[in-house]
Amino acid sequence: MDLFELANLENRARQAPLAVRMRPRTLEEFRGQDKIIGPGTLLRRAIENDCLTSIILWGPPGSGKTTLSEIIAHQTKAHFESLNAVLDGISDIRRIIAAARERQKYYQQKTVIFVDEIHRWAKNIQDALLPCIEDGLLTLIGATVENPMFTVNAAIRSRSRIFRLEPLDTATILELLKRSLKDRERGLGNYAVKADPEALEHLARVANGDARIALNALEFAVLTTPAAADGCRHLTLSVAEEAIRQRAILYDRDGDQHYDCISAWIKSMRGSDPDAAIYWLARMLYAGEDPAFLARRLMIHAAEDVGLADPQALVVASAAAQAVERVGLPEGRIILAEATLYIALAPKSNSTIKAIDAALAAVAREPAGPVPLHLRDGSYKGAAAFGHGKGYKYPHDYANGWVKQQYLPDNLQGKTFYHPTDFGREGKIKTAWQQRTRQFDK
Repeated sequence: MDLFELANLENRARQAPLAVRMRPRTLEEFRGQDKIIGPGTLLRRAIENDCLTSIILWGPPGSGKTTLSEIIAHQTKAHFESLNAVLDGISDIRRIIAAARERQKYYQQKTVIFVDEIHRWAKNIQDALLPCIEDGLLTLIGATVENPMFTVNAAIRSRSRIFRLEPLDTATILELLKRSLKDRERGLGNYAVKADPEALEHLARVANGDARIALNALEFAVLTTPAAADGCRHLTLSVAEEAIRQRAILYDRDGDQHYDCISAWIKSMRGSDPDAAIYWLARMLYAGEDPAFLARRLMIHAAEDVGLADPQALVVASAAAQAVERVGLPEGRIILAEATLYIALAPKSNSTIKAIDAALAAVAREPAGPVPLHLRDGSYKGAAAFGHGKGYKYPHDYANGWVKQQYLPDNLQGKTFYHPTDFGREGKIKTAWQQRTRQFDK
């Protein structure tokens, strides 16, 4: 490295965003993930003793995945390589593998490779790492914001320990903000800043667990606030609100957060909690979820968890889906909210899904008995000669439009698939059904 390149690197470090400059450099400075990296934990012991095996760091943006990898890079005696799955590919892996073989052969030095956003690599690119992880040539540190159970090859997962990082809590982010205001070397300590407590609390709270968002918003607020006559920059709540107007919601429409929020929404409706149901709906709409997808889920939930306890729920959900398609957002949010609240407040019954699943299980398990003769189609020419339709009792010819006769195949006679509940409209349907069958049995 020549003097010009060194000067360039130093200049870039000074001009980097505050979140980059303030990254912790040691395990002692690392905050907010004590469950996996606190004193005495498995991962911390492995790092301190330089005996790390392949790991996958899974967590939301700003939780410290890249920072932790850089701390490992400074503490390990192994050679450290860093790749980004967005920019680097198979040729870069081959280059690193070739160099690692030379390093191991001549210097007996291990190689640690950090792959940021490893979930973005296709299966064949991930597979290129597998033999080298298997034989110990490379130690992998993979970082991903998406669930590695879905996005990382099973073979790599089986050879790696997965550590899940959680979003940083407000207190931790607040501590990082205060530290950056005092740090003269890397932070904003060279500015005379008077930060109101409520301003810092707003930045920490609205960042929603992402330290990067909070730190960069703080830097923006400080640099854009003019200094008073005494040189002091006053960071008020109104300034902080201007620096970060909208809460950052962690949500990926194809990943873990998508499925978790959908699950929470459905379970809240199933649990008849209208407040929780409307909150999860709002959170998904705020994050940009497809309203058509939400409408489809409403129809499924209406049939699965409300069912015949309130058949109108499916009508409401279907109407909402059609209306949202015609109206769109933002007005469609009102329609989705109406359907969500209706379904959450409706009586619940899952007898419909139990009935169809039990019937499907019987079809898969039991012999497919022939259709009873009296139920077969007798309308086509020659059907009568085979006895098709003979003996069929037309229900409308009988009192109350009902008559008892065999409808199931002979081998399933007496089998019950549908077990009605006593809830809502289904309770009334059950009572009428039982009265009708009892009357006939007499």
